[in-house]
Amino acid sequence: MTKLPVRSELLTCTTFLPATFNRKKFSLTYQVPSSPYILEIQNLGKSQCLGKNAWPTISKINGWMLSAETATFMKAGGLGMIASELPDIFNVKYGPSGENIKVVTPLYIGDTGKKKAFLEGNTYHGSEHCDIVVQKKQTITVPFIDDDDSETFTDHQVNIYCGHHDNTDYIFLDCEHFFCIDPHKDNPSAQDGCYILNKHKVNEVERFAFFSKAVFILLKSLINTPSCPNVIIANDWHSGALSGLTKYLPIALAEKDSANETIADSLRSIPIIHIAHHLGYQGWDYENTARILNSLYGEFTAMIFKNAKSIKNSNRRTGNTLIVHDCYNQASCNFHLADRIVTVSKNYSEEVSKELGFGYDFRDILKIRKDHRTFFGIVNGYNKKLISPNAEKIRSINEYFGDTDFSMFDANSLDNKLHNKEEFIKLISRIAKDEKYKNEVIPLINIYKFADISSIKDAAKVPIVCATSRLVEQKGYDIAAQSILAWTKKYVDDDFEMPIFILGGAGNIELFKMLNTLKDNICKINKEAGKRIFVFHGYKDQFAYAIQLASDFYMMPCRFEPCGLTQMEAMAKGALPIAMSTGGLVDTIDDHIDGFRTEVFFSEDRHVYGSNINARRLKNNINAYNETLENALLTFYELPNLIKEMQRNAMNKDFSWDVPDGSLEKYHTLLHTGHI
Repeated sequence: MTKLPVRSELLTCTTFLPATFNRKKFSLTYQVPSSPYILEIQNLGKSQCLGKNAWPTISKINGWMLSAETATFMKAGGLGMIASELPDIFNVKYGPSGENIKVVTPLYIGDTGKKKAFLEGNTYHGSEHCDIVVQKKQTITVPFIDDDDSETFTDHQVNIYCGHHDNTDYIFLDCEHFFCIDPHKDNPSAQDGCYILNKHKVNEVERFAFFSKAVFILLKSLINTPSCPNVIIANDWHSGALSGLTKYLPIALAEKDSANETIADSLRSIPIIHIAHHLGYQGWDYENTARILNSLYGEFTAMIFKNAKSIKNSNRRTGNTLIVHDCYNQASCNFHLADRIVTVSKNYSEEVSKELGFGYDFRDILKIRKDHRTFFGIVNGYNKKLISPNAEKIRSINEYFGDTDFSMFDANSLDNKLHNKEEFIKLISRIAKDEKYKNEVIPLINIYKFADISSIKDAAKVPIVCATSRLVEQKGYDIAAQSILAWTKKYVDDDFEMPIFILGGAGNIELFKMLNTLKDNICKINKEAGKRIFVFHGYKDQFAYAIQLASDFYMMPCRFEPCGLTQMEAMAKGALPIAMSTGGLVDTIDDHIDGFRTEVFFSEDRHVYGSNINARRLKNNINAYNETLENALLTFYELPNLIKEMQRNAMNKDFSWDVPDGSLEKYHTLLHTGHI
């Protein structure tokens, strides 16, 4: 017999898991299976990781994409973009031949203070200011345990609404208790949107465990009908419990009653593709581990848990597919049991399957999957029309700011980008000296000692360098600050026109304070250079768009970046990324062709990208980024024609979903064959 190397005391065999089972030491023993059903549950983790189960024959895709976020109705980041754009463009290209992908997502209701969504009659008003006409199709009952009593179920009624937006059918799951976004008084300030602790005290992990179970019950109600999907895309950790529900639970039901075997076979045959974005987000909930597992698997929880054996791997924490060590982990089940795993760039797939700092507890599982071709990397695409300079949006920006004259430009009209630099210098100077105007155009943005720089005579000689991502540790603003300081100290006495740096965004107030200190330190070195440091806290779309229209460079000293869309948006506007060589930045930026990347990249003091010679020379990411920023700025001053050529290359680069041999074609092949 094989022991799960987690705890030392035997877990007693009960129908449900005891509420405190994970709070004391226990050892879980996988005994000799008493039936072929139990044997199948024990072997499933291994067979799924090794790809031993044949991919079904699918003549025409009738798929579902399950996503907690959509850019159309509830967005927090890039995973919402893929949920809206991939199905939409898939349906445009393959819809005429009878294939389609529908989006399945919660119907959020409430007001967080920043995001508001409500259902009014037959119209759903999403939090992203988009409306959709919906029709109620059916109601399903989803039993779930709501409180600390780990064995008492509440039957929640979930209304299923359907609607059509652009080229995509949406299926909305409506259950006020779980999908309400009115915040609880104890909601952490950093939690917003669909991640809120709501007024019913439902947290994000419980919310999306319920989402997975509701989808499972909806699937059961549609099985063997034309409405049932023949393939499922599970977008990140939020639907991470689904593979256990569709593959373990039907086996358990069939073991109890052989009459369920046909339904079990149909459910288990639906292939699931799990898209992993940033592996640091997995959906952990230690306190509610037993309650959530009991809610998902009901009377079969203990039996499934005691047989949910993972494939043998070197990480003692991942011996069971339903938990990591002793904690419920929403992503775990899909990582072990989904038919295929995809992450959002090829280089990130390499990082997470090699480095603990990227793959966390699932590095070994992903390495096994990669070796057996059940794990792939596909770069997130985009709709280039939405991120390239847009004449209508530029007109609206000029109207918004009142007296600006930003101009449309493309790869063949870079003179207009220079004109936009001149306009932005006027705009930022007016914001600096006119407080009333500042409060009108960027009222919710905090600024720090903005200076009037309208005295700049020749904008062509002044590089504008921006970083307008979220103020979070991932984005490496502290590294950017050290590099700017190092540059200033080294070149302050040279004849160069000092760069304009524009740094800020919504997020961590402490990082904003750190950027304030940077400005103060630059002012001590050189007052004129300090004037050209602009730092802010908050976000306004028009302001961010104006910055990118004018910028020559976009700083991305990221500690990790699974795919990155920001660099693509910047490149489309002729702002050359200055980036770390990590994740999708490696796949999307060609160094010295359409941007600048570090020679090496380090993870936990070990270099994971670049040559040994450069790693020994540079020693760490800070030095590597200092060198890259310096290289980019010197190229601007000394080789302006090369910068223009690189800007043209960047603007001509196209990562649209539907380019030939692009991401859409890779997904289409994967959906049909299980491979790319």
